[in-house]
Amino acid sequence: MLIGLISDTHGLVRPQVHTALAGVEQILHAGDVGDDTILDELALIAPVQAVMGNTDDARPRLARSLELVLGGLRVHVSHGHEIGSPAPERLAAEYDADVIVYGHTHRQLITRVGGRLVINPGAAGARRFRLEPSVALLRIEDGQASAELVPLES
Repeated sequence: MLIGLISDTHGLVRPQVHTALAGVEQILHAGDVGDDTILDELALIAPVQAVMGNTDDARPRLARSLELVLGGLRVHVSHGHEIGSPAPERLAAEYDADVIVYGHTHRQLITRVGGRLVINPGAAGARRFRLEPSVALLRIEDGQASAELVPLES
């Protein structure tokens, strides 16, 4: 199973996102989406589920968080701002999931905390904080999860 992870688009889907996420079965958006046209464009690639970030208005297409079972693994998706300053250890303490996906910091990160995978795909929207835009790919095979970052050329 191949899942696209994206966050912090802030109203912009870079053309490179279509190539970076080509072939994924679904896309999980970890918040700060922008308007619904962003979700519509991502849906051209694969079905999308998204959560609300701190800059998003509440609306039906954005959940507060997602608790999913994918490939037999429990996956939590939230923006991360709800716990203050999100860090892998704090997220792992707060959410009981095999895979935790978050955004908010715009900083790409893939790490393990107590055997659980914690992923921030980075910010895919406008370049901010001197960070390179990126997305991530989550692979789930035989009950194991792995992830890789995919840089988006600026």
